[in-house]
Amino acid sequence: MGLFDSLAKNALGGMLGGKQDPAAMLSGLLSDAGGLQGLMDKFKGAGFGDHFSSWVGTGENRAMNVDEMQNAVGMDEIQRLASKLGMQTHTVLPLLAQFLPQVIDKLTPKGMIDENHPSGAQIQSVLTSVISSSLGGLFGGRR
Repeated sequence: MGLFDSLAKNALGGMLGGKQDPAAMLSGLLSDAGGLQGLMDKFKGAGFGDHFSSWVGTGENRAMNVDEMQNAVGMDEIQRLASKLGMQTHTVLPLLAQFLPQVIDKLTPKGMIDENHPSGAQIQSVLTSVISSSLGGLFGGRR
């Protein structure tokens, strides 16, 4: 892991309060939903299937605002995540809205769900990549 990747991982941990490993938190969300397919079904049931499908597909990812994310994931799950992280729901929601589309996109690089239950190592790698990309944008895209 390079220096920039280490910084990205530490930054994500700091943004999430440092109380729980971000990969473990995301693994829990996926596990509770029944994997990527279960999470997709949850989004479809809430009327946001097109959003989730765009994240899995190879085209542009459709953005979600915090209200849409709350409706798709459910307030109980948001509160459970916030509690695990030692944060308020109004802090967790924008992070999910910003990062979940990118994470799902990177977990499905072929444009389909190949692996319904990605490993903790895969999730950690994807999170580090997403945060590295986000931090890279702050520095003019340089790594």
